[in-house]
Amino acid sequence: MSWRSKRIWIELIAGSRKTSNLCWAFILFLGSLGFLLVGISSYLGINLISLFLSQQIIFFPQGLVMSFYGIAGLFFSSYLWCTISWNVGSGYDLFDIKERIVCIFRWGFPGKNRRILLRFLMKDIQSIRIEVKEGIYARHALYMEIRGQGAIPLTRTDENLTPREIEQKAAKLAYFLRVPIEGF
Repeated sequence: MSWRSKRIWIELIAGSRKTSNLCWAFILFLGSLGFLLVGISSYLGINLISLFLSQQIIFFPQGLVMSFYGIAGLFFSSYLWCTISWNVGSGYDLFDIKERIVCIFRWGFPGKNRRILLRFLMKDIQSIRIEVKEGIYARHALYMEIRGQGAIPLTRTDENLTPREIEQKAAKLAYFLRVPIEGF
């Protein structure tokens, strides 16, 4: 989602709060809870899940391994739920022609660097660069080259834009900022 006028271009960046992340966190939580309950059932000798008889799975080694996988899955699920609730990776890109500045803001993990804000002067922008990698792991990315700073990514790694869409986005941004485009 973006908003644009003659002087300002704001592009909102979606973070971790996506339907796919919610689905994966929920599936992982339920699966790991199931593994843990089966492992505990085999240890206690009672049926906590009615689908399995506790006598079918002996605690050592199957029940112990299932308990381990259940605990590990709960840790991963907790991590996913935390990134979703903190909305890690969300933010905005602000290009202001009047003030001649570019601001890139992202939310990170809680702590000292929770707010990530990068500010650049427009005169330091060298170009907009398109990176296209084809093959099994095809990737199309858009970068902003900054003098003395390197490349700043402007697209998310999971943003699946077609080559045509990435070219159009690069052309519009390069025209707005009045900088060249590199790397086709």
